[in-house]
Amino acid sequence: MEIDQRIQNSFKEKTWDEMVTKDSWMVFKVMAEFVDGYEKMAKIGPCVSIFGSARLKEGDQYYDLAVEIAHKITDIGFGIITGGGPGIMEAGNRGARNGGGKSIGLNIDLPFEQHFNPFIDKGLSIDFDYFFVRKVMFVKYSQGFIVMPGGFGTLDEMTEALTLIQTNKIARFPIVMVGSKFWAGLFDWFKDTLLENGMISPEDLNLYRVVDTADEAVSHIKAFYDKYSVNVNF
Repeated sequence: MEIDQRIQNSFKEKTWDEMVTKDSWMVFKVMAEFVDGYEKMAKIGPCVSIFGSARLKEGDQYYDLAVEIAHKITDIGFGIITGGGPGIMEAGNRGARNGGGKSIGLNIDLPFEQHFNPFIDKGLSIDFDYFFVRKVMFVKYSQGFIVMPGGFGTLDEMTEALTLIQTNKIARFPIVMVGSKFWAGLFDWFKDTLLENGMISPEDLNLYRVVDTADEAVSHIKAFYDKYSVNVNF
């Protein structure tokens, strides 16, 4: 019923003063989130973001794999950024904690599944109301993405990174897709539908690497940065 009410409210006619006041104050709130994020993230050093489902629990193969990947990434000198919540995000922060690396959480305020996990470093947990502000923080302060199995949110984060690199809005950095069986249908659709219809170029299929083990994931990150210096993305 709450959803129905929100839809109905969206069609109600508002006065000019109501629209201007609401939108103007929203701008200040967005600005505050950017400033808070920039101030806290500016000194974290090189990091890799780990994305994936909030619904996977400890003991799931992908949860355990994310812990291992995060731990091994810290061994090569990178911190770990996650969405700060449960599931794969918790696994990423846990692996960073186990490896003694920086463990950062960028939390989003959601009504059901999101809450801070206990493996984030003190002072490096940040709350966001706006998905788009949070995504800017991921892209600006990450030198690579590890994409574990996940749902719509994971797909959103992955395709955001692919789009920004494809359009040269940011420099190229490694995107590692973990779980060839899980992602197989999506990759087939990329090739058989997007590429076949000329909606992407053949070289766009090289913007990501598909792996199944922690060693493969970390080796790809390491090999990439053995060739290139590490910088903030914009």
